[in-house]
Amino acid sequence: MTFEQFKDECFKLALEKGCENAEVCSMATDGFSVNVLKGELSKYSIESTNGFNLRVIYGGKSGYAYTEVFEDAESLVDHAIDNAKAIENTDENPMQGACEYPEIEKKPNPVVDMSEDEKIELALNLEKDTLAFDDRVNRTAHCSIDTGVSRIHIHNTLGLKADTEETYSSAVIGAILRQGEDEHSSYAFKFGPEITDYQDIIKESVDNALMQFNAKTVDSGEYRILLRNDAAGDLLQAFCSMFFAGSVQKGLSLLAGKLGEQIASPMITIIDDPFEKDNPRKFDAEGVPSVVTNVVENGVLKSYLYNLKTALKDGVASTSNAGRAGAAAPVETAPSNFYIVKGEKSFNELVAQLDHGLIITELSGLHAGLNPVSGDFSLIAKGLLVDNGTILRSVDQITAAGNFLAMMKDIIGVGSDIKFGFPGFGRVGSPSLLIEKLVISGK
Repeated sequence: MTFEQFKDECFKLALEKGCENAEVCSMATDGFSVNVLKGELSKYSIESTNGFNLRVIYGGKSGYAYTEVFEDAESLVDHAIDNAKAIENTDENPMQGACEYPEIEKKPNPVVDMSEDEKIELALNLEKDTLAFDDRVNRTAHCSIDTGVSRIHIHNTLGLKADTEETYSSAVIGAILRQGEDEHSSYAFKFGPEITDYQDIIKESVDNALMQFNAKTVDSGEYRILLRNDAAGDLLQAFCSMFFAGSVQKGLSLLAGKLGEQIASPMITIIDDPFEKDNPRKFDAEGVPSVVTNVVENGVLKSYLYNLKTALKDGVASTSNAGRAGAAAPVETAPSNFYIVKGEKSFNELVAQLDHGLIITELSGLHAGLNPVSGDFSLIAKGLLVDNGTILRSVDQITAAGNFLAMMKDIIGVGSDIKFGFPGFGRVGSPSLLIEKLVISGK
């Protein structure tokens, strides 16, 4: 059967068997991936996946069933109904009805249409050019090119028909540099149609690895901190869930009851923008038309991020922030393009304003060293020591500790250098942030 035939058969059977409504989410992806090491292919794969998730409303409860083949619609419907019957939770799980979608302009992605040989050659050249970039580059820890096309369909018996095709491409490089007996590495990536122009990520990888040589710790104490854009984005992503309405409703967010209150420096504005030029989308994982949400304006909390279920609980409209990790996964909440709006100062201007303190270039332990409920964090960090606006040396073996909301109130400078992290379950970005004080544990 085709998708349309199988979907129609599932809908017909579901309604005949007493379901109030039914919905399908189908995701089909054709992906290509190549890794190279020492001038040879170390991994190479061409993969096609097809997932079909059926959701029924039976007796007011949602039941799900999943398949990867368009066969035996009746068994799939029966399985979904049985799962609905087993659900004890009585929360309503609404569906999006028929609607219109905004027009969006997506950049063409010629990399996806390249031949397999051309993509392999691109990966080989990326490694070769990395090795030639600096005499201290000893080898690469990782070098990959990934591309793919995903076709997404979300249809239901309420008349919803949300269809889209999305392309992706990425390049990742990890250079290992050697000086004497010491070795250090760093990864950099690029996402989108411009990955054939990869010199910038080679330089980023090499420069970040070079920063780590001859590093020493610093005395423990409170320091003025310049949190570089990539580190700031990683920290925002780790605490992103505190802005989800579901977390607030479950008592798992410090932001409960704080709508309209000042939660950050007046310099901070946070937006969730599904139309951001490098990663636009028409609708979310429930087929809700995309809308821009001003989450924080000039430090004031204006909105949480909602899917249909959490929006119904609060009596508001969805902010088009439903997400699925895959066709087989349940609907959750996820950002689209969630970011701190850039300021006007360059990175060098922020370094001068920092005067005396630390630039934090890397945070690690983000899963173990922080609590998204309390907002507390204690993270291993690397960076640079700055005195009188001049970078003196590299710093490691330190821990940065604080509370996310307290840190957001202590921001005294916002850079113009916004950078987004690697797209995954949403995409998060930030410019560099100058922070009045943060506790650093060193020697």
